[in-house]
Amino acid sequence: MVSQNNGKKRAVVTGIGVVSPNGIGVDQFTRNLRAGISGIDYIHSFDTSALQVRFAAHLERFDVNSVMDPRDLRRVGRLVPLALAACREAMAMAGLAIDPAAIEESQQTGVLLGTGGGGLGFIEPQYKAYFTGEGKYSPFTVPAGTHGNISSELSIALGLRGFSHVVSNGCASSTDAIGYAAMHIQRGDIPMILVGGADAPITEGILKGFELMRILASPTEPVTQSSRPFSLNRNGFVLGEGAWFFLLEDADHAAARGAKVLAEIRGWGSTCDAYHRVAPAPDGAQCARAISLAMQEAGIGPRDVDYVNLHGTGTQLNDTLETAAIHMALGPRAGEIPASATKSMIGHPQGACGAAGVAATILSLRAGFIHPTINLMEPDPQCDLNYVPHAAADSRGAQWAICNCIAFGSKNSALAVRVEPEK
Repeated sequence: MVSQNNGKKRAVVTGIGVVSPNGIGVDQFTRNLRAGISGIDYIHSFDTSALQVRFAAHLERFDVNSVMDPRDLRRVGRLVPLALAACREAMAMAGLAIDPAAIEESQQTGVLLGTGGGGLGFIEPQYKAYFTGEGKYSPFTVPAGTHGNISSELSIALGLRGFSHVVSNGCASSTDAIGYAAMHIQRGDIPMILVGGADAPITEGILKGFELMRILASPTEPVTQSSRPFSLNRNGFVLGEGAWFFLLEDADHAAARGAKVLAEIRGWGSTCDAYHRVAPAPDGAQCARAISLAMQEAGIGPRDVDYVNLHGTGTQLNDTLETAAIHMALGPRAGEIPASATKSMIGHPQGACGAAGVAATILSLRAGFIHPTINLMEPDPQCDLNYVPHAAADSRGAQWAICNCIAFGSKNSALAVRVEPEK
């Protein structure tokens, strides 16, 4: 195994964990990606009568009590048990069991995650209780409401004493977290990092806020068809939740302990349009530059790219500018390369979406398929890529992928990933 990449250590993925609206656990998530199964449904966990949008890509049937002690659940935001379940699966897949009593060993693994809303889901009912007098106001409102608390909870639960950090950069949060984690591995700062994304933004207040921005998809029947990236009749995204995590490891360290390599994070590019606090720049130039920077660091060009995992939210502007950006970054081959939108099945899990796309990319390519973009009934003429509509396609040995993200605040982030085929 070659340990260096342009003079740097190699950052490889040895474990993956998934808690997704369309599949809990790696196996179910992979099967449902291939089958094009949607995780979107009506919300039943709270009263939605005051809302226009009453559906989401959510995990109402996920048993958080199986992950954490009910007493602890009252002290943390909902995304913590989602993230913890995904972390445990990633560590198990990687064959990593760390004894918290082994101080030196536990210091060799860091925690780094991306989230958009962080603890907002915990804060909302606390403020409601305080201002209305209905219910009890929690003494854990401040710690549970901060983003940094999330990585602390994971480190404590798993006994990991390496660094414990959170990236909150809108929808690019977990893409950037993976990029930063790869950088730490490549520099030799630490041999292992548990990295990914988690968000749980499905609350009355957050849904209402997105409603007022007029960027949520309007209802369809069935609601599973509400997320329609790149379709002519698309009209917004579907809010989602979930957690997707990876054990990222120095390749030499992985080889020494006999861990199976699933993929490698080879390049990362991050840019800003410097354009608007919410809307991305419509020309897509900086989005294209982020993709080019990721390819440049990976040492690849457009002819090497086998697949693109798209941000693909289903909003009018986002889908057209992303299509334009792919053309700019990948040139004449852009229309040939399979490119699909995971959000057509899982909605938009905000800061966790980048990690979701990376997990979908690695798992599908290793299993020999390109997952579809579902609900693409009538393509927008301005969106002319090969979106793999309706049904999965044979990946034909695809190995090099670009995973793209576009975020509020004019931010763009992309990863170049090399996937190891299943043997």
